[in-house]
Amino acid sequence: MSQSNESRPARSRVVLRNISSRAWEHPADRGALVALRKLKGFDTVVKLMSGLINERAVRLLYLGSAIRVDERSFPELHRALNDAASILDAEVVPELYVQADPFFNAMTIGLDRPIIVVNSALVDLLDDEELRWVLAHELGHALSGHAVYRTILLRLLSMSGVLTVVPLGVLGLRMIIAALMEWVRKSELSADRAGLLATQDPAVAYRALMKMAGGGHLDNLDQTSFFEQGAEYDAAVDIRDSVLKLLLIERRSHPMPVSRGTELRRWVDSGAYTSVLAGDYPTRETDSDAKVSEAAQEAARSYSDAFRDTQDTLGRLAHDAAGWMGSAKVWFDEQWRRRGDEDAS
Repeated sequence: MSQSNESRPARSRVVLRNISSRAWEHPADRGALVALRKLKGFDTVVKLMSGLINERAVRLLYLGSAIRVDERSFPELHRALNDAASILDAEVVPELYVQADPFFNAMTIGLDRPIIVVNSALVDLLDDEELRWVLAHELGHALSGHAVYRTILLRLLSMSGVLTVVPLGVLGLRMIIAALMEWVRKSELSADRAGLLATQDPAVAYRALMKMAGGGHLDNLDQTSFFEQGAEYDAAVDIRDSVLKLLLIERRSHPMPVSRGTELRRWVDSGAYTSVLAGDYPTRETDSDAKVSEAAQEAARSYSDAFRDTQDTLGRLAHDAAGWMGSAKVWFDEQWRRRGDEDAS
């Protein structure tokens, strides 16, 4: 860890009792998850199959090749993860491993018993509070069941034969993959929010993202400049840049760091973050009552709002086109109604 927080006074954080993962899930992520959660029993089968073979092998791999975190090995990480689990009221705390790896990364692996793996480069890069945000981010993935439901969706696509009989062949397959990757990227935004709810300090999350983008050197980083850079990236006033951005992120599992920072600050500025801390959030016992239609509508609204607010040329074009089509539909509906009235008379 780049610096210790032992000399700092312990911060008082709000414990979010019985909080549902829907509280932090991005609308586009939540819409897919609510629908998949309605497939009662199928997630249990997928987790059981994974636990019998693949998951056991993965856990043995890290048990033999990495360091398992506990009260004696990386005790700061152990405390941070357990504290984050307490804040998010997690019923089970995943095992945590640190592996020797020069790349800045952490991941949540497994379906039945997820484990969190953090690369040593990230441990060296971030301070204790920033690592808490990373660990809570990964815990958010586990609590949302992202690994479970991503696997279910891929299984459903395979079982239905979509990947082999899709119209237009390769183009259709590419569109399906692009849609899946878009969901994966939105799940990362959800996990960023979970990390923030556990740390309860937006500046910590922004610092972590800046460090991961710039390789550390916090003394040479400026938060205002970082967000100005994010605004410039999002703007893309030239349609060529808009197209290039789509191609650049098409196969990426994570949004660009500057975009993650912008999205997280937008969530904070919306008031949703403070509302959750004030106790205004869905609870786990209401998860089964969540409606697919409402979640889908929220997802559609989030994309509509993003297109409306963006300065990206392609995004504004999509928003305007949707507006034109909506106006045309209203006009045709009115003409059809008038014709019906005339025929009736």
